[in-house]
Amino acid sequence: MLDPECVRTLLAVVDEGTFDAAARALHVTPSAVSQRIKQLEQRTGRVLLVRSKPARLTDSGEVIARYGRQQALLDRDAREALGLVEDPTPIPVAVNADSLSSWFRRVVTELAGDDGLVLAVRREDQDHTADLLRRGLVVAAVTSSPQPVQGCRARPLGSIRYHAVAAKRFARRWADRPLHEAPVIVFDAKDDLQDAFCRDLTGRDAAARRHHLPDGHVFEDAVVAGAGWAMLTEQQVRRHRGLVHLAPDRPVDVPLHWQQWKLDSPPLSRVADAVFRAAAAELH
Repeated sequence: MLDPECVRTLLAVVDEGTFDAAARALHVTPSAVSQRIKQLEQRTGRVLLVRSKPARLTDSGEVIARYGRQQALLDRDAREALGLVEDPTPIPVAVNADSLSSWFRRVVTELAGDDGLVLAVRREDQDHTADLLRRGLVVAAVTSSPQPVQGCRARPLGSIRYHAVAAKRFARRWADRPLHEAPVIVFDAKDDLQDAFCRDLTGRDAAARRHHLPDGHVFEDAVVAGAGWAMLTEQQVRRHRGLVHLAPDRPVDVPLHWQQWKLDSPPLSRVADAVFRAAAAELH
């Protein structure tokens, strides 16, 4: 048997990023955190953590992390069934930024009235959220991958539709030049949406002159202000009247899927139900 306290400590280190931060979250000393991790590694006979900043799980650590999160959910469900739950256990899920700023808002609004449930959302690119499932960092994810992660089930949600847009004055200034020469706005280094669209349209990646703005509201504001062109969701485009479609007949649909661990957990089921209702209302 694995010591539950040691497993919980491993999860705290990964969630908080460092031993010191985990110690503060658990209200123990950093020395106690270190001793628990060593005890768990001795018990399993494997190195579970890469002592970096932030700390990272090894392959063996990912196995223990998945076990720990599953155990926490099952323990919570049992306490709820017995009427012993005081504070709800957070349900960690991974969601891409564009979903967070658009249709996933419905999920948050619906679940706000569920006193027995707390969401802990990790923001990640839709092409990388499934990796958080593999590593045991979340129990469910909105992802572009239809291939179920081991131990998970996957269901399609629909497609989020993007349009290439820019502010009117920006579009006028660059109207006589190819799109791949115009300044572009990307979310972060993982955001390939603009480059993929530009390659399909012109055969070239988007311009090397690009703004990296990893915040949904700032990203939108930069497009509206004329800093560059970008791919925005339909919901984002509707929020701003002064935007011009650069290729109105070339929308891009990105299929999304919901992947979650194969656990019969009532709180996780309530999250999934809310996700599918929101997706049915907002996605294509």
